[in-house]
Amino acid sequence: MQTHFTPGQLADPAIGEANSILRACVHCGLCTSTCPTYRLLGDELDSPRGRIYLMKEMLEQDRPPSPTDVRHIDRCLSCLSCMTACPAGVHYMHLVDHARSHIEKTHRRPLVERVIRDLLGRILPYPDKVRWVLEAARLARPFAALFPGTLGRLTNLAPASQKNKVVTPPDAKSFYPAEGERKFRVALLAGCVQPGIAPQINAASIRVLTRHGCEVVVPPEAGCCGALTHHLGQEARATSAAAANIRAWMSLLEGEGLDAIIVNASGCGTMIKDYGHLFRFDTELMESAKTIASLARDISEFLSENFGDIGATTDKTSPPLRVAYQSACSLRHGQKIQREPVALLQSCGFEVTEPRDSHLCCGSAGTYNILQPDIADRLRDDKIDALARTGPQVIASGNVGCMVQLASVAPWPVVHTVELLDWATGGPRPEALSGVTT
Repeated sequence: MQTHFTPGQLADPAIGEANSILRACVHCGLCTSTCPTYRLLGDELDSPRGRIYLMKEMLEQDRPPSPTDVRHIDRCLSCLSCMTACPAGVHYMHLVDHARSHIEKTHRRPLVERVIRDLLGRILPYPDKVRWVLEAARLARPFAALFPGTLGRLTNLAPASQKNKVVTPPDAKSFYPAEGERKFRVALLAGCVQPGIAPQINAASIRVLTRHGCEVVVPPEAGCCGALTHHLGQEARATSAAAANIRAWMSLLEGEGLDAIIVNASGCGTMIKDYGHLFRFDTELMESAKTIASLARDISEFLSENFGDIGATTDKTSPPLRVAYQSACSLRHGQKIQREPVALLQSCGFEVTEPRDSHLCCGSAGTYNILQPDIADRLRDDKIDALARTGPQVIASGNVGCMVQLASVAPWPVVHTVELLDWATGGPRPEALSGVTT
């Protein structure tokens, strides 16, 4: 792709990077066939190629975005399926993140939209605020139809009841010793939204890790990874959260050491693995950010690397259920982890199936199912239909956002992959499976 940035513009290293990404695009259009919004809407501007043209013109002209620019860039899920399909290696993720930051800085959205996006950035990264909002949403759920727009959407997405009374770190404690001989020392990201919605995920993760000889540390100073605000274009909030994590984990690394930083929400894992890029211009944190990014591992990735035969070496305590594996985009496309979760589940005796078009997004995408509900619901319904064709007894996914999105309408229980791995290797039966017969 030809670009026409001025020498003055290219002196800005961020624009220089955007220019390199744009010039890598060869207009082939292979990305369009894998883009969920293009397949759904059929509009070239709702494809990666179309959005690239919009971003190119907006950045080249160094102007605020037009309403057309904002509408179509907002509709991007950041599912990164286009990057998997791209033969030219166009780093679409960094380009669209740059564009969103530019939009946030130069575009004045309508008042209601500004308020909603600001509240999402002020609430979702903080577990205590999330718990308060979830409790309010549960109480309001019977009256959801009376709430307009985003309020009604949030009420419907919140779990109908707080079924899991699990105490999740850092509410409980920050140190969990290995069972038997210590093989690894790892840090676990507790997360921000996940502890309020699905605290059993962290509990299952800790049990699996400690059972297999991992000493687990959950530093209370490490919180939100920054992904939610980053994808809203709120860069100051995103970098502040990420910097706090980097400092907390570096303190552990420089103390007793760390073998890995374990993440069990794949959207967070994709973000943390990109910390080196996020802090590329920060002379204070640049090297630490790269170090932290290199240590980050999705829990399925870590277990596969170090305990690939996890099911073969333990007495299985779970029945051989038929599991439909929903491949989270941030895991499949963002981290290139596709077969590891399936292999782990199979090693534990589960019959694993995958739906058709398993590479397509379910419509969750962070705050997307809140801000773009119509498109998100259509993508979710397509995914549910594809999953139904596999005849599942349970759905497993590696990202809490996907779990919430699917569970809102799925007739089967939806659990995290690690819950099944924990159950199969000596942990308790996941509460969501209490009504499943084998």
